[in-house]
Amino acid sequence: MEPIKATTIIAVRKNGQVAIAGDGQVTLGNVVMKHTAKKIRRLYSDKILAGFAGSAADAFTLFSRFEAKLDAYKGQLLRSVVELAKDWRSDKVLRNLEAMLIVADKDHLFVVSGNGDLIEPDEGIVAIGSGGSFAYAAAKALARHTELDARELAGEAMRIAGEICIYTNNEIAVEAIE
Repeated sequence: MEPIKATTIIAVRKNGQVAIAGDGQVTLGNVVMKHTAKKIRRLYSDKILAGFAGSAADAFTLFSRFEAKLDAYKGQLLRSVVELAKDWRSDKVLRNLEAMLIVADKDHLFVVSGNGDLIEPDEGIVAIGSGGSFAYAAAKALARHTELDARELAGEAMRIAGEICIYTNNEIAVEAIE
């Protein structure tokens, strides 16, 4: 079976606002299987945003684990994401999951992977997935040369990525926290 290519997710923190945007495309080989997949979630009473790239089933497993960590640590994003990364790296089952997460609240923004990566970007912009590098480059340029807020910047970066990356479409969902 051919690998599924699915997703571009970008997150932007700017001026007290955080936004995560994602496309809706899921591609199997050279066929678009779905145009409107939902890859972003609001968690912990809408105080935390999370987006995924990779296997949907694996991402839902991670979302579930992450939500349990948020409940255990009373919504403390930093503590919850550190504990998730530790579990993901050390657990034999979780270690084989093929997905990446971006998680954010009003104060923090992280990329989390099964390799034990836990990255908080310097400039408040991060992107993952098939078109992540295109969205990231667009967002950096827009952040430096426009006055767009985080929501607008993330959406526009996704539109630009969708014009370049064949695995990214323009069925864009954006969630933001003020």
